[in-house]
Amino acid sequence: MGTRAVTSHDHTRLPKGPCLAVIDPLPVDVSIVLPCLNEAEALPTAIASAQAALVELHRRAGLSGEILVADNGSTDGSREIAAELGARVVNVAERGYGAALMGGFRAARGRYLVMGDADGSYDFRDAVAMVGALRDGADLCMGSRFRGGIARGAMPWKNRYIGNPILTGLLNVLFQTRVSDAHCGLRALTKGCLKQLNLHGNGMEFASEMVVKAALKKLRIAEIPATLSPDRRGRSPHLRPWRDGWRHLRFLLMLSPTWLFLLPAGILMTGALAIFGIAVVTTLLGDTAAGPVGSNWLILAGAMLGLGHNAGLLAAVAYLFGRREGYRLPGRHTAALARWISLESMLALGAISFLAGLVVLFAVLGYWSLNHFGPLDSVLPAVFGTSLMVLGAQTCLSGFLLSVIGGHEAAFLATHGRPARRTPGELPADAFPEGPHTALTFQQQRPAA
Repeated sequence: MGTRAVTSHDHTRLPKGPCLAVIDPLPVDVSIVLPCLNEAEALPTAIASAQAALVELHRRAGLSGEILVADNGSTDGSREIAAELGARVVNVAERGYGAALMGGFRAARGRYLVMGDADGSYDFRDAVAMVGALRDGADLCMGSRFRGGIARGAMPWKNRYIGNPILTGLLNVLFQTRVSDAHCGLRALTKGCLKQLNLHGNGMEFASEMVVKAALKKLRIAEIPATLSPDRRGRSPHLRPWRDGWRHLRFLLMLSPTWLFLLPAGILMTGALAIFGIAVVTTLLGDTAAGPVGSNWLILAGAMLGLGHNAGLLAAVAYLFGRREGYRLPGRHTAALARWISLESMLALGAISFLAGLVVLFAVLGYWSLNHFGPLDSVLPAVFGTSLMVLGAQTCLSGFLLSVIGGHEAAFLATHGRPARRTPGELPADAFPEGPHTALTFQQQRPAA
């Protein structure tokens, strides 16, 4: 389908800038989305850079495109400036970096989505190679300012040498990624990738959420060098290093139950069992090289065992929630575990543990009564019996919680992830067919006579 001609009597406003866009209400190939909040001074530079990128994409690959400014409630005339320069303005009421980008993505008509800040700090021509990476099979293409170059004064030293390297390194360790700049604001992804990620972050943590969920979904992540220049805004930046750094960190931890819950669970339970083991040996054989294990150590071991068991159950809850939300794939052993772990099996195991602990406590009570309720030789049986009861009760209750998260199914590990939730107003997956589109044509603007 060809594009319609624009005549002098046409009511479509011709945008100003390096290129003209003839607009049809049809899909395009590339949508460049700029989140914006009071960027009147920097917006012309950013839009001109985005227009130059679209011209280059059309020249090299014949791709059509559009520029969207996702405005987050600007009061300095940013919306009017964007419209005057030829961008399509999308008003996003919900505040936040992630909310603005998602509002722009939902309105985007392109099958390739490019995101970049509206402060003039990024050269959108770097995104030409990113779109090329998507066309070559990548699902998400990250920009790397450390590989592309950071101009003097473009990034505060604490962000460049402390915050970004630490958070990027942590992300690589937790999720086995190999990115060099996890927080570069210039990146590109396919619309299909966006639908799979089911992103929800409203703030700056949106940047981490995108990479983490792409890694968890085993999507193909590429990286292209990107340059960073000093921004052109005439005000302080929206970024708050400590606040936003913490938001990134907590998000990384929340999506990594292995490190947040399972690893501490293993350490705590190993330590508790070691203390109990030494206590049993000293009780049966007398003092060993480790010395006697007193009541204080046994109480500590009981607390460690309960806490470790609870942390392990929380890891299972977090894992199952990720499966249910669709951002975590089944593990290698999920199918085997699904045959053995269910609500009924957890109830049975929990009941056995609880009853065993109850028997131990009744035996302690009987022995205590035979000794006329005098001092006991050891608190080991009482602590051990109490721990068994606590573990049993936790197992039973957690079985019900896992079943609730698993869709009220007893065989919760066998349930499939539900379809990603679609935000009201978002287009369904088949709204636009894949394939080349020619909705926008670009040409160099002729100088005024």
